[in-house]
Amino acid sequence: MRPDLHDDFPRLDPLAARYGLSAAQLRALGAYGRMLAFDERAPTTVRSPQAVLRDHLADALVGLEVEELARARLVADLGSGPGVPGLPLAIALPAATFILVEGNSRKCSFMREAVALVGAANVEVVNARAEAWVDGLGRMDAVTARALAPLDVVAEYAAPLLRLGGALVAWRGQRDVLDEADGARAAEILGLEVLPPRSVSPYPEALHRHLHVMVKREPTPARFPRREGVARKRPLGRPPA
Repeated sequence: MRPDLHDDFPRLDPLAARYGLSAAQLRALGAYGRMLAFDERAPTTVRSPQAVLRDHLADALVGLEVEELARARLVADLGSGPGVPGLPLAIALPAATFILVEGNSRKCSFMREAVALVGAANVEVVNARAEAWVDGLGRMDAVTARALAPLDVVAEYAAPLLRLGGALVAWRGQRDVLDEADGARAAEILGLEVLPPRSVSPYPEALHRHLHVMVKREPTPARFPRREGVARKRPLGRPPA
């Protein structure tokens, strides 16, 4: 951490105005943003303060525009990495409980420090792969995932964790027709309804940003989750070669 640069971080007023955040929430977001930018241990390649604001904080908070996520009370963020989008969303939604699920222990250690730094009492960090996290099965109001895997794989990770009526919200960039088709085929198997992708603009310069939402309408078949690694090796949305 570089204490001399702690105040060298962009103002967060636009986020406050857009999402109705309090001064305390802005302080927490700023502290987390500075940790991402200036702590050498932060597991991210996004290091400039302005880029952290845009690509981590603003990009995470755009999920508040999805009603299924904004009203959720128990949320799992899969493959949370440095804590995005889960921790910024948890700061913005203090009445909800967020569980940051990450298979890399070093990243989990960083997230626990970040959670302690910002005083986020509504956040838990779990060191586990999504497929192996049995404590979450059938409980989640929402599951979030950013830059984790193709849509069909993300859908398979999320579906067993969601309660009926719960929603997966997946952060994506430019739309990919083939990826979406694979995701839709997997969703049908998993009991998920695919909603139309939502074009979002987390900051003025953002291009081709979309949130993909799938709502659990039917019970997920009992054979899921499959063993660790199988979802990536044999994705549901793509027939065997």
